[in-house]
Amino acid sequence: MFRYFTSGESHGPSLTGIVEGAPAGLEITEDEIEQHLVRRQKGYGRGGRMAFEKDRATFQSGVRFGKTTGAPIALTMPNRAYEKDKSNWPVVMAKEGPRGDVEKITLPRPGHADLVGTQKYNFDDIRPVIERSSARETAMRVACCSVARKFLRELGIRIGGHVIRIGSVGYNSWEDVRKIADPYLDKDAEEIYHAADESDVRCLDADLSAKMREEIKLRRKEGTSLGGIYEILVTGLPAGLGSYVHWDRKIDGQIAQAIVSTQAMKGVEIGLGFEAGHRQGHDVHDEIYYDNRFKRRTNRAGGVEGGMTTGMPMIVRGVMKPIPTMIKPLKTADLETKKVEDTRYERSDVCALPRAVVVAESVIAPVLANAILERFGGDSMDIIRKRFSEETGYDLK
Repeated sequence: MFRYFTSGESHGPSLTGIVEGAPAGLEITEDEIEQHLVRRQKGYGRGGRMAFEKDRATFQSGVRFGKTTGAPIALTMPNRAYEKDKSNWPVVMAKEGPRGDVEKITLPRPGHADLVGTQKYNFDDIRPVIERSSARETAMRVACCSVARKFLRELGIRIGGHVIRIGSVGYNSWEDVRKIADPYLDKDAEEIYHAADESDVRCLDADLSAKMREEIKLRRKEGTSLGGIYEILVTGLPAGLGSYVHWDRKIDGQIAQAIVSTQAMKGVEIGLGFEAGHRQGHDVHDEIYYDNRFKRRTNRAGGVEGGMTTGMPMIVRGVMKPIPTMIKPLKTADLETKKVEDTRYERSDVCALPRAVVVAESVIAPVLANAILERFGGDSMDIIRKRFSEETGYDLK
């Protein structure tokens, strides 16, 4: 089964990833992984670090002659910030030796892992928490998940995302989003991300994109930050992935965990989600009919019923909170003196949502890959393709 681990700090020398469970014979290159790393680095409202980080993950094991071997895949990715300031970060993040005069960070930022992290691990300095809890970790997460994403792509399963709200600017209803997003699905969900990537806020609507940029400009001047809502769509999924028989096998529960376990995510919904609570049943459920196979007239369920995929496009929405590091400080209490002071500034984005879309696209890929492996099985791509095609009737040529 697919699983992955990441290691490393925001300003350490590198990030490391281990991907386990990739079947043998999956064609994959470092360039294919880099395309999503490049996408992650783009987006209006980003911070200064993106100007010099040029992420590229390199395979250290598990890939031979451009194909996976079935063994664990090791990836490494250097941190350019570490290399850029050799007089500072190698000292601050030194592996050995006495602490010396390295400054302690003792002002926890509200909304961050700072305070609770120091309480949990009994630190007297917030720096270790800042370094590991940083969204910098998502660079390696995207790299690892890109292996699962390529696996899905080989089976005709595509993933794409777009921004539907930044702050107070966004679509007004579910139907408004469907009008602009659903036409791209006539081909596959990747058309969504290709179109969204044309906008520096990753919004499919040009007028809304302009308004979102103005909203970010305004909040930057005010010294604050913005969050928002994005939507991820998946096409090509067969019916029956996941299960209704146990709580931990429900596909929507697994998707929700993947989204909310990502830095700064505070909510997730499938299909209509929370809006379903404002509607009557006839305006929520999808009527069924038969035309060579069972189909649904609408897709308000977002491609999931009873913890299983329906065969309709999966529609997942995530909510990202505003970044807790802001130019205009909040009040906090010093860990040592207990006095109330202003938070210190750590370089950050005003709005990271356009970049976070790529992370959300990525983290759901291992969930779906595992559901495929559970349903169809196999340790090599040839076997999996054969079983998948025979049972689903999908043409993978």
